[in-house]
Amino acid sequence: MKRSIIQGTVIQMPKRAAKDGTLYKRSDGRWEAKFTTGINKATGKPIRKSVYGATQSAVKEEMHAALAEIDSGEYMEPSKMKLSAWMDRWLEDYAGDKKYGTVKSYKAQVKTNITPFIGGIRLCDLTTDDVKHLYNLLAKGTGTKKALSPKSVKNVHGILHEALSVAVALGHIKSNPADNKIVLKFPKAVKKQIKPLTDEQIAAFMAEVDKDEYAAYFKTVLFSGMRESEAIGLTWDCVDFENNLIRIEKQLQKRPLADGGYVFMPLKNNKTRTVQVAPFVTEILRTEKIREAEKKLRAGSLWEGWQNAKERQTALVFTNEVGRHLIQNTVVAHFKKIVGSIDSPETRVHDLRHTFAVLSLQNGDDFKTVQENLGHATASFTLDVYGHVSTKMQQDSADRMQRYISKIGNE
Repeated sequence: MKRSIIQGTVIQMPKRAAKDGTLYKRSDGRWEAKFTTGINKATGKPIRKSVYGATQSAVKEEMHAALAEIDSGEYMEPSKMKLSAWMDRWLEDYAGDKKYGTVKSYKAQVKTNITPFIGGIRLCDLTTDDVKHLYNLLAKGTGTKKALSPKSVKNVHGILHEALSVAVALGHIKSNPADNKIVLKFPKAVKKQIKPLTDEQIAAFMAEVDKDEYAAYFKTVLFSGMRESEAIGLTWDCVDFENNLIRIEKQLQKRPLADGGYVFMPLKNNKTRTVQVAPFVTEILRTEKIREAEKKLRAGSLWEGWQNAKERQTALVFTNEVGRHLIQNTVVAHFKKIVGSIDSPETRVHDLRHTFAVLSLQNGDDFKTVQENLGHATASFTLDVYGHVSTKMQQDSADRMQRYISKIGNE
């Protein structure tokens, strides 16, 4: 039996070979347990570990739990790394497979909504209670920081959970404190109400848009459902005039100049799609191709776009007066002027895409077709966004049922 000291008294403890622990009360009133976790490979000396607590029983329990893990080979030395340091390392070394915009968003969330609140806690000390407290703070708002929506809090959770999962996989912590679904419950997110243009607004928009130099761009987005960056990045080789097809395979994404400025990037879901458009859209693009040739003649030596017929095949469809790609902020400014003139100032360019989806459904397209045209990952997502039935769709459904009833009644 090995002896141990408790409050100055020698007591007998069961022998545990070289991994035994000693337990005693310190002069400051706290209890301390010391035990050996292994051997330092460099020096050959034992590695000693201490745990502290207010009561003898709590410290003894913690020591015995650690000794049991050492015996089973499951013991893990607590990481002294703070959460803030780990989040920075995770973003640098383990988030590189994400898209540029995703990483940018992750960094902003970590800087704003994670590090300021729990970044100073050591990884090994972070608890589910700490994580829950963070989410509560974000949901309620703190000081000058306004409350986040349930969806935004859930986005923060997704980032933190993923980072801590990697920490578990690397052996920095035993378990993920953001993995407790019973404790970490989230209020149901309120879906944003989409605001497609009404038939009357579409008619007013079409009457006004032709006064703008970006008319072809706006009408193409409205009747093809392309995202703004997809339309800005559309090239002539992706337009099939004969079959009224547009192949959407890339987007021109805006980045800070330090990160390259505008850059061609894969699509949101990395899934190329081909959209069968109305001949009306094809004619818009035919006209735009002629206008582009005229712009080149006017620009002369200032023209920065395609220089010959071969280059034009893969050149951008929508350009400014000197052949350069459109600037997103400029596009928005033109759009705001148009919708302002039709008394719809809150309408966004993205609402043209919503309008296309609703028009497709109202004109009889099924959700699978709309999903493929919009480039959504799943039809269930399309259904979630556009599943509400408009008054017109309900009326059309009722009319079809009435025609069926009348038909069978006359047979």
